[in-house]
Amino acid sequence: MAGGSPHFPVREDWLAMVSEEVLAPEQVILDAHHHLWDRSEGRYRAEELHDDLASGHDVRASVFVQCRTGYRADLPAALQPLGEVETVLNWCGNQPNFPAAIVAFADLQLGEGIRPVLDALMDASGGLVRGIRNTTAFHSHPAVRSNPTPPPDGLLRSSAFFEGARVVAEYGLSLDVWAYQSQLDEVFALAKALPELSIIVDHCGGPLSVGPYDRRSPAAFEEWRKALQRLASLSNTRLKIGGFGLSVMGYRYADAPVPPQSSVLASDWAPYFSACLECFGPQRAMFESNFPVDKGQFAYRTLWNAFKRLSADFDQSERDDLFWRTAARTYRIDDQIFVND
Repeated sequence: MAGGSPHFPVREDWLAMVSEEVLAPEQVILDAHHHLWDRSEGRYRAEELHDDLASGHDVRASVFVQCRTGYRADLPAALQPLGEVETVLNWCGNQPNFPAAIVAFADLQLGEGIRPVLDALMDASGGLVRGIRNTTAFHSHPAVRSNPTPPPDGLLRSSAFFEGARVVAEYGLSLDVWAYQSQLDEVFALAKALPELSIIVDHCGGPLSVGPYDRRSPAAFEEWRKALQRLASLSNTRLKIGGFGLSVMGYRYADAPVPPQSSVLASDWAPYFSACLECFGPQRAMFESNFPVDKGQFAYRTLWNAFKRLSADFDQSERDDLFWRTAARTYRIDDQIFVND
């Protein structure tokens, strides 16, 4: 980890040590979750995103997800995240459909007071803001950390958060939630209380393999699977499959002398992928890169090859759901981007 960051540092020279042929190059892709930033830990702006997009897969569009980029210190605290939307659109101005949708930050703890923030975000984005996400992944154990600035406990349970989420639904926006497996019951309570709100659960619902959790423990896996299954029983929930490069997932590919091949990734992730699909099915699940967070552990081409290996036994319609259609429906992105050559 670099500079206290919970993420593995990106090493381009290490990633370049392994190169694969692109599998199923005809498969159209919508990258349902990536970030852009310029931090002390590294830079991942439009140019770096473009380099990854050019690695061979047919990625037609993407969804940018908030990560505290470019906040405006000249505005009141509640409106400072407006700068993130402005910065990302400025960086990506010459790349149509990257992003095709934005998941922005607006503090749900504002409750009803979130309205002017949502108005400003939607206006600044020209309608590209389709969802909101807050920093909510919390665990009391110090080893379970995936955010440079972890949130306090209880945000997902607070009455103000529920009220802010209700307003998000009223605006026709969705809510992305990054929560660990230990918090999925809280996400369930939120989704059940607000059936009109579309909730997208990030990174497979946060299966944990650090601190008190052991991937080799059937009990830990089953705890995650059962909580995910319960959440999937609510029709207003969706799932992003990815995030396996997060340190809390427990994989240590970055420690190896060479990067992993996609066959290794697919084999490692198969039990989680199978459980995710058993719970949500292809029509309510979508693949995500989670770059550049996951880029410290594997390359963009390798990642999408792994997803193609995992979904190889599905029919074409189901693969299209996973690779683009579910995300396009969820974030209201024009299908024509993906069906026209």
